[in-house]
Parts: sequence; structure tokens; C-alpha cells
Amino acid sequence: MIRLGEITQENWLEAARLELGEGQSAFVADPMGILARGYVYRDCRARVWTVEEEGRIVGLAMVREFDEEPLGYELQQLMIDRREQGRGVGSAALALVLERLRAEGSWPTVEVCVKRADGPALRVYEKAGFTDTGYVDPEAPDAFNLVCTL
Repeated sequence: MIRLGEITQENWLEAARLELGEGQSAFVADPMGILARGYVYRDCRARVWTVEEEGRIVGLAMVREFDEEPLGYELQQLMIDRREQGRGVGSAALALVLERLRAEGSWPTVEVCVKRADGPALRVYEKAGFTDTGYVDPEAPDAFNLVCTL
């Protein structure tokens, strides 16, 4: 069973040892990058959650709140350890993130930026109900900006 947990003094090193799959560094930050983003965006109420299965950390998710229009949540990172991929862990983790944000209820939407070349991630987000906003970020013209209504 997949669950979301908190990053703590006791588990952050375990989280830092997670590994990206081959070629994934073009699409998602490594674990230390995700932990650093959580710190850097602390003024935007950033949260980094562990993705856990049977007491083991198998991934990380990082969400922040937009500090400019349009106001909402931004799912900045969702990574699953390379050894755990292909079993539906990412889809289950995404469902838990959306459930947690829905329950929190601060904002009605969550956005994510996904590189056009990252077909597997695009399929996971689309299956979860994300749709293309049509917006093209000048700083990331090779990416889709997707939104999901909570």
C-alpha cells in the first residue's frame, strides 16, 4: 500500500539515496534537488512528501503554492525510484497528492509543467485528470502546462 509521509531528520538521508531512471534527469530533479527546492520555496508553503510502500521510501513529491496569478498549487516534482517504476507507484502517489490537496482546500486547482518528450509522465497526469492549459511558458517552451481541478 502506498502512502505519503513527511521528511524528517531521521529519514531524509534515505530519501536522498533514491535514484532516477536512465534519462530521467532531463525531466525531474534528483532527490537532493527536490529537498533543496522544498527549502527554497518555503515562503510559498512548499511541502516535500515521501512516497512510501511497506515502510520504505520509494519516491518524493514536492508541492508549493503559487505566489502570483493564477493562484493555486503547483506540483513541482514527483519522482519514483528507478527500482520501483512500472508498478503503478507514480499513479498511486499522484492520486494521494491530489487527495491531500483536495482535503486541504486552499486552492481549487493544481498545475504541473511536463516536458513534451516525457511521454510516460504525460500519460500518468492525463489519466489523473490533468488537461493542457494551452499556456506556453517562455522559459520552458518544450513543456506542457497541465492543470487539474480539485
